[in-house]
Amino acid sequence: MKFEFSHQSLNKIKADFELVFIQDKNLKKFASSANFFKLNNYKGEGICLDLANKKLFIELKSLSYEDIRLAFFTAYKNLEKLNIKSIKTPSIIGECVTRSFACLAEGILFGAYKFDKYKSEKKKSSLEKIIISKDEINGKKFDSDKVNLGLKRGEILAGATNFAKDIVNEIPQEYTPLKMAKDAQKLAKENKNILCKIYDENFLAKEKMNAFLAVNRASIYPPRLIHLSYKPKNAKKRIIFVGKGLTYDSGGLSLKPSDYMLTMKADKSGAAAAMGIIKAVCELNLELEVHCVLGATENMIGGDAYKPDDVLISREGVSIEVRNTDAEGRLVLADCLSFAQDLKPDLLIDMATLTGACVVGLGEFTTGIMGNNEELQNEFYLSSKKSGEYTTILHFNPHLKELVKSNIADISNTASSRYGGAITAGIFLDKFIRKEYKDKWLHLDIAGPAYTEKAWGYTSFGAGGAGVRMCVNFLMHLLRKVQ
Repeated sequence: MKFEFSHQSLNKIKADFELVFIQDKNLKKFASSANFFKLNNYKGEGICLDLANKKLFIELKSLSYEDIRLAFFTAYKNLEKLNIKSIKTPSIIGECVTRSFACLAEGILFGAYKFDKYKSEKKKSSLEKIIISKDEINGKKFDSDKVNLGLKRGEILAGATNFAKDIVNEIPQEYTPLKMAKDAQKLAKENKNILCKIYDENFLAKEKMNAFLAVNRASIYPPRLIHLSYKPKNAKKRIIFVGKGLTYDSGGLSLKPSDYMLTMKADKSGAAAAMGIIKAVCELNLELEVHCVLGATENMIGGDAYKPDDVLISREGVSIEVRNTDAEGRLVLADCLSFAQDLKPDLLIDMATLTGACVVGLGEFTTGIMGNNEELQNEFYLSSKKSGEYTTILHFNPHLKELVKSNIADISNTASSRYGGAITAGIFLDKFIRKEYKDKWLHLDIAGPAYTEKAWGYTSFGAGGAGVRMCVNFLMHLLRKVQ
């Protein structure tokens, strides 16, 4: 999709179709369309398609960033099947010009996203170009340089999010830990400033990453520890992302019911998000050193599977009582977080589809933010609100910490109570965070928005690319603070 900013007025631009935005359901200024609105019983809500005059009327509920994204997404979805090549639109500007145009691009590109690799009949849209007029619906003046910066940023963020979606949507028979390693190598090859190192099971054994190795034992595919890095000159901070990369999770010997096993191809969403983040950071040329540490494995069943009642000695030397083999992601993350802390981060963020409890508590659309530093959690939360992703903070407390105590090891991989499962999983991970990094660590449970079996907002069926936009937005926020 090509975005083109024009200094011409909307009525002078030639295009196959025009977008007309309705604010506050006010139809009075569209007197020439009054009879058409009456015929269609259109009251300014939703959309109204005027094929005769090649116009699409769209409700614009507000100038918030989310409503801008949603309006352009809706426009694309209603025009994508028409035999047209170009659309013209006025500029829609909220609080910030750059961010507003980024939202325009995101809305269109999220609308255009499809995962149809396994469809025998692939439907392609003929739409190629979005022409944006200098005309702004509220008559504000703005700098065209900010427009182009915003469009580029929106294309990069949407591209990185859709890149993550493709990984998550890919099927488990194709997407193994070895395939994730190849994708990471390909990403580094296509972006010269990204370096990639792949570590095999022998390295994991040498590093005493026994928790990670235990999860992998029953899989026919060997595990891979993937380390991606981006090190620009004059980097202001070092940020480490750790991603859970369970390319498939059967639950292990604590086997999931068949209904719960469906969609477990999405258990690699944390690792996919981390790859999307470093891709965007590189393309945006951010002055931050960014590392991604990905734990790629399957959790399967077999004669060599790890068992409930096992005790595993992690890389940090913390012993773990296994009470449920379906609480495997936290075992992989425990060793990956240990490896990541050796890189001496200024900020450490892990992302994982860690608990069903988070989905039960927050719904399918919201990520849970956890950690020890309330100021950092609040800062991330406020930043995430501008990104278009939904988050909320879940606080640790000492009473929940009691629930992951073990009688025979340093910690249990599941709590003694079913309640507060998202938080107790976060508390488990906290056991592996060293004292000097306690206040520099955030845990993001993306289990809800990572994958949904229905479309919502401007997110299509399946993978949501959860984590990419909110983390990149937070990195840009950090840069503004230090500049």
